[in-house]
Amino acid sequence: MESLSEEHAKKMQQAFVHASNHCLRFMNTMTVRCAIDLNIPDIIHKYGQPMPLSQLVASLPIHPSKTSFIYRLMRILAHDGFVSLHKDIENEQEVRYELTDSGKLIVTDHPLSFAFGYKFLLDPSLIQSCCQLSTWFTKEDPSPFHTANGMSFWDYTEREPKMNDMFNYVLKLKNQLHSNVVIEKFMSEQVFKGLESLVDVGGGTGTFTMEIAKLVPQLKCTVFDLPRVVANLQGTQNVKYVGGDMFEAIPSADSILMMNILHDWNDEDCVKILKKCKEAIPIYGKVIIIDAVLEKETENENIIDQQLWFDMEMMVLYGAKERNEKEWANLISSSGFHNYKITPTSGLFSIIEVYP
Repeated sequence: MESLSEEHAKKMQQAFVHASNHCLRFMNTMTVRCAIDLNIPDIIHKYGQPMPLSQLVASLPIHPSKTSFIYRLMRILAHDGFVSLHKDIENEQEVRYELTDSGKLIVTDHPLSFAFGYKFLLDPSLIQSCCQLSTWFTKEDPSPFHTANGMSFWDYTEREPKMNDMFNYVLKLKNQLHSNVVIEKFMSEQVFKGLESLVDVGGGTGTFTMEIAKLVPQLKCTVFDLPRVVANLQGTQNVKYVGGDMFEAIPSADSILMMNILHDWNDEDCVKILKKCKEAIPIYGKVIIIDAVLEKETENENIIDQQLWFDMEMMVLYGAKERNEKEWANLISSSGFHNYKITPTSGLFSIIEVYP
């Protein structure tokens, strides 16, 4: 074997560490999923103070032969910032664990709990879809999810109520987490100035719309989604629920809102949806799209990571994508609109106002 120079050998070693760490990164995610399945975050949270390892082990529903492995699971959780370590004053050999802010977000009864997010994103149906990504590239299937499961994601969730519930929860949570940032930008940019009515297309249970209605009480709002989504939901004085199909027709209004909707669909379907939006608004109206705009004025590496990972998620689940400004502009013009304005927020999404 040809000998390597010291400098080249060092570079190769660093490259190997990078590649192998990247390959094994899924272990971090599966460790958190395991902790959630074993109820570890909930147990530590209910303890109310830093919890000794021995007491944590005694509280877990595990086989006696596995007790010695728990500290290794906790070591990864500590390394990844989900728990912090404390030395036991009375027993220096004992370690105590306390949840960090990230750890509190995977407690099941936390108001913004992402525990179901782990269960949803790591569901076997989605994991198998990722495993079929390379196969999908060689076939005509619309998405890797279809390749792995023999049907679209939407058909699958309709057949599997548990999966549908987890998906709707994650969508609701994402809207909750980002709604304050988006609405603050809405108000500062006067997005709703001069508007009297709004239809939230694909608005789910109306969490985001309700927040808008509180801040802009003169705005008559409609939450528009599939009949099975809005069935039995109660409206308010300025919020009502309407069931239907956005590919068939959208209720008329001064403005149409779509938050995290178009990234679920390919370009052809997006054009169909946007054309229906154009039919639903007057000449002075507008369509308000809340979605990621890739490469748009952000130096936050975490936001960039999220955008790129969400893009791959869209590819795997739906054969869809996140878009950069040029791609958004192409969609908008192809749908018959003549102008648009993009306003970045401090979070993951941008506000795209589209005009006839």
